[in-house]
Amino acid sequence: MSAIATQRGAATASAFAYAPFDENPYRLAMGLMALKAEAWIEIDRHYDRYLAEKRRLLSERPEEVFAALPEAEAASSELLALLAAHLATVFPDRFRRKDGSLVNLRRGERFDLDGDLHPLDLAGRLVQEDFCLMQPGSEGYRLTAASLCFPTRWRLHDKFGHPMARIHGPVPFYGERLERPVDRFFERMKPDKPVWRLNWSLTDDSELFQPTGHSRPDADLGISSDNAGTRVFFRVERQTLRRLPASGAICFGIRVYQNPLSDIEGEPGLAARLAAAVRQLPEEVLFYKSIKVFQAPLLAYLDRISQKSG
Repeated sequence: MSAIATQRGAATASAFAYAPFDENPYRLAMGLMALKAEAWIEIDRHYDRYLAEKRRLLSERPEEVFAALPEAEAASSELLALLAAHLATVFPDRFRRKDGSLVNLRRGERFDLDGDLHPLDLAGRLVQEDFCLMQPGSEGYRLTAASLCFPTRWRLHDKFGHPMARIHGPVPFYGERLERPVDRFFERMKPDKPVWRLNWSLTDDSELFQPTGHSRPDADLGISSDNAGTRVFFRVERQTLRRLPASGAICFGIRVYQNPLSDIEGEPGLAARLAAAVRQLPEEVLFYKSIKVFQAPLLAYLDRISQKSG
C-alpha cells in the first residue's frame, strides 16, 4: 500500500505516528522513499520489552524465528559490522565499541562481535528490528538468512530459500503488478541509496510474534463496535532496504509497531481516514489480511470515533 508518512528522525513508539493509508482508491505500489543513513534503526521506550521477547522466542522456538544458509555467512558478518558501527555512532549514549565488542551501556551487556553466535542472530538481538537477507540466485533474489521474531502473519520456514516471486505469491495482485518492478529495483539498487516503506494491517492479535492468520474464513463474533477499540490492533511495519556494499546482499529490515485501536479515539480525523482506507480495500485484500472477519464492527467503531468533535 502507498505510504504517505514523512520520515521521522527519532523513534515514534506508536503505530499511529505512521499513517500509511489514505482514502484514495486502492493501488498496490512499492511506495519507496529515500532513507537517511542515520534513520536506519529506530529505538524507543519499548526497547527492553522487544528484546526480552526476542530472547524468549530464540530460546523457546529457535527454528521458527532464525535460519541461515552457509552462503549467507559473509553477508551476515558484514551486516553485523555495519550495525555495530551504526549503533555506536548514532546512539552513543546507548552503545560503545570496545576491543572487538559492542557494549550496551544502559543494559550493562557486552557482545563479542566475533564470538560463537551467528552474526545475523547477534544482529537481531541488538535492536528491535528484524532482519532478512536477500541474495541473487537463478530465479532472482532469494531469502538466504533471517532473524524474524515479529512476523506479520507469515512463517519463516514457508519462505526460506525461496525467491521473491514465491515469497509474495499469496499477496493479491503482486504477480501482475509488482513482481517485475521489484525485481528491477533489486537489480539496480545501490549501496549508497537505502530506502524505506510502510505496510499496515489490522489484526485481532496483541502478540508481536504472529506467524499465522492470513486469509481466515471465519467471522470473529467476539468483536463488536463496543469492544473493537481493545480487541483490534493497528500494526505497522517500517521496512528498510539497503544493499550491503561488500557482499552485494540486500538487507531487509522490519520494525513492527502495534497499538490498540483505542489509541485513535482522540483523533477523529485519523479514524475517518482509516475507515475510508478500509472501505477502499478490494475484497481479495480484505480476505488476505483477515480484516473481513471483523470488518463490520470495525467500521462501526471507526465511524463513531470519527463523528466525535476534536
